[in-house]
Amino acid sequence: MQDEAKDSRGWRKVFGVLGPSTNTTVQPDFDDMRPAGVTNHYSRIIVSNAQAISNETFLAGTQAIADNTVDAVKSVMTADPDYLVMGMSAITFYGGAEGAARFRRQIREVSGLYLSTGSESLAAAIAAYGGVKKVAFVSPYYPVANEQVRNFLSDYGYETVRDVPLQCPSWTSIARVGTPRLREVLKQLDGDDVDAILQVGTNLSMVKLAAAAEMWLGKPVIAINTATYWHALRANGIQDKVYGFGRLLEEF
Repeated sequence: MQDEAKDSRGWRKVFGVLGPSTNTTVQPDFDDMRPAGVTNHYSRIIVSNAQAISNETFLAGTQAIADNTVDAVKSVMTADPDYLVMGMSAITFYGGAEGAARFRRQIREVSGLYLSTGSESLAAAIAAYGGVKKVAFVSPYYPVANEQVRNFLSDYGYETVRDVPLQCPSWTSIARVGTPRLREVLKQLDGDDVDAILQVGTNLSMVKLAAAAEMWLGKPVIAINTATYWHALRANGIQDKVYGFGRLLEEF
């Protein structure tokens, strides 16, 4: 019998989801993966649709997202969530493993809640598959941010063999990268020297393509939105198998 003291829709867990205001992918992705009794409440980190045309402007744009995150946390806390899920990834890779942990601690200090971040969720997802030592990844970022991702993965013991920065010209343009382009990149990244292929950048829509690619590449292909939501569910003791999004949500 349902406990009347619990949220009528989120009777298992109420998630506060934080993402840039320009991001149009995280909200539908997370809702597609949502099991019964779990609800997602998106809080937008206000940021302009920055024109990222160089390493410097990309970093400046992501720093603006970081600077405005606390306000989004305070906003979603008014819904009394049980847990926070970070629907952004670039800034969670900055500074390697220690930088990611520091960012997580900062958000916990503001909210009092535990949270799943993109970078640490991705590391946990790779470990769940097991046997992965060498990886390749695609991002919508500029090369300077890909370097931060490589450094983060190295801190966890993973060697990046290849990576592709798509260098999207604005935040909203990330969501407009189509499946044909991403298929090309997957073929470019794959090889006998790679144990797993990763995708970072939460506005890049790849949860369905990654699931399909696992079948025809025969190796883990991990989309960051899948990894982050999987981590949030499992961190809260929710072991439901969610089908259609790859082995991560189906097997681990």
